[in-house]
Amino acid sequence: MKTTVSIISIALFAAGCASMGGAPAGPKATANLAPTKGNSASGTVAFAQMGDTVRVSGTVSGLKPNAEHGFHVHEKGDCSSGDGMSAGGHFNPLGKPHGLHSGTERHAGDMPNLRADSYGNATFSVEMKGLSIGSGVTDIVGKGLIVHRDPDDYKSQPVGNAGPRLACAVIAKS
Repeated sequence: MKTTVSIISIALFAAGCASMGGAPAGPKATANLAPTKGNSASGTVAFAQMGDTVRVSGTVSGLKPNAEHGFHVHEKGDCSSGDGMSAGGHFNPLGKPHGLHSGTERHAGDMPNLRADSYGNATFSVEMKGLSIGSGVTDIVGKGLIVHRDPDDYKSQPVGNAGPRLACAVIAKS
């Protein structure tokens, strides 16, 4: 009996320690990027809430090889226009200026540029503050996700001079 109680106690202690390793798993969302008219960029992006950050990860193909491409959450979950313009401007619920994705003075939708390899593929994983999944003013569910032709310069207002939209998706809770 003592051995059984000890084994159960050890198992519960180990499970408790394992769960303390990081932020609890929270809501998740996905976006399936489709090319805008005349373009070939497409991919899948996953979003996972981890405490006060959102991990954004995925792959995009069909990009200009060895180039950087602007990447943003946009205000409308609408990809109905052929050029992606129906997704509106950058998601900016807090009324901040456009800026560097790691700064505090930026649109909620400002994310790091995607870097395509020599085959035109970009694989990425970044943790973002200032976004949420499923609740609050910074909730990205139902918003648009856009990949641009050019790199974001992180300073030109209001959108970083990232050029035409190559791919569009609507972010959906998963």
